[in-house]
Amino acid sequence: MAVSQNGGSDPGVLPHISDATLRDSAHMAGVEFGPRDASVIADLLVKTGVSLVEVGMVSGPSSKDADLVLATHEAVGPERSLTLVVVRDRRQVEEALDEALRLGVKNVMFSIPTSEEHAALKLASPSSKYLVNVARAAIEGAKERGFHVTFSGEDGARTPKERLVPYVTAGFAAGADRFRLAETVAYLSPWQMEEKIADLTAIDGSEIEIHSHNMLGMAVANSLAAVRAGARWISTTVGGIGERGGNAPLAELLTSLRVIHGDTRFDLTHLTELSEVALKGAGLGEAFQSGPTTPHAFAYELPGQLTHPEAYETLPAELVGNRRELRVRSRLTTALVTWALAEEAADLDVAAFTRWLTERQGAADAALLDRDGILKAAVDFRSR
Repeated sequence: MAVSQNGGSDPGVLPHISDATLRDSAHMAGVEFGPRDASVIADLLVKTGVSLVEVGMVSGPSSKDADLVLATHEAVGPERSLTLVVVRDRRQVEEALDEALRLGVKNVMFSIPTSEEHAALKLASPSSKYLVNVARAAIEGAKERGFHVTFSGEDGARTPKERLVPYVTAGFAAGADRFRLAETVAYLSPWQMEEKIADLTAIDGSEIEIHSHNMLGMAVANSLAAVRAGARWISTTVGGIGERGGNAPLAELLTSLRVIHGDTRFDLTHLTELSEVALKGAGLGEAFQSGPTTPHAFAYELPGQLTHPEAYETLPAELVGNRRELRVRSRLTTALVTWALAEEAADLDVAAFTRWLTERQGAADAALLDRDGILKAAVDFRSR
């Protein structure tokens, strides 16, 4: 491996950047970007030199993220956009792909849980054979529809080599264009990341991307280590905002590439404006702090994350004196409300209360709710 001018290792081929601000950050608990946010952020990302703008999540018909996806397509074109498609079973994937087609999506990224723990929770089976079959069917269905396909290893960082490598090999054999290793739970050191990625880049015909979370403060280091091992794509977010302690921050990643590898491909002059726009749209004030001690580090708006936190957390919140919390604006579901109400749900029509609360949130411009806020709202609902 060559050595760059400042003494750092030259990766040989400099990486492309895909930015997940409008997907990962948009699904951070309590954060909801609007179409105007999407247009501005996507435009600035492309002007900076980001290759793909990841936007929205599709799990079936009538996607809630349709407006975000369409606004991004209008701003930068569907060829520069990528939309996540959730994978749970064959029928669900077929419906999700049809919805993606309806929205004009060109590039899809399949979210597929690879660790035994996540597969058991989301695919209802920890079986490696079943995992491969589900992924193969999804990839083949997407290629038949003409999509460019990235498939992921959700919780891939904790997935053992003997389970991960055959899965990735099978995905490329089915026709996938790229594999994304998701460090869903921040877990690896840079030297461990380099070894894990090297196992994947050794697969014939593989193109590898790294998506790292920053709970341990190593997302940029792990991303650079992945590139050193042959990864060709890095996934970032503006300001590092995102779930579970945040993601690899775009500005730090691009400035690291500039300083360490002499990479001048990117227009860094847009980075401060990007951060200001994204933080304002996310309602996070003027700054975002990553790591395990912030109020958002253990905040969730998906009931599965609240009922199975061990599947998502690097360390328990209590270990650092923090606490697990619900944070949500308008993305309310009966399952989420039931969790928040706990025993208070016993004598309440939860479905009717959820509909009422969703309508009230819309009228109130979606004020941020935590568990106490939902409990107080239930009192108001009962006293109508």
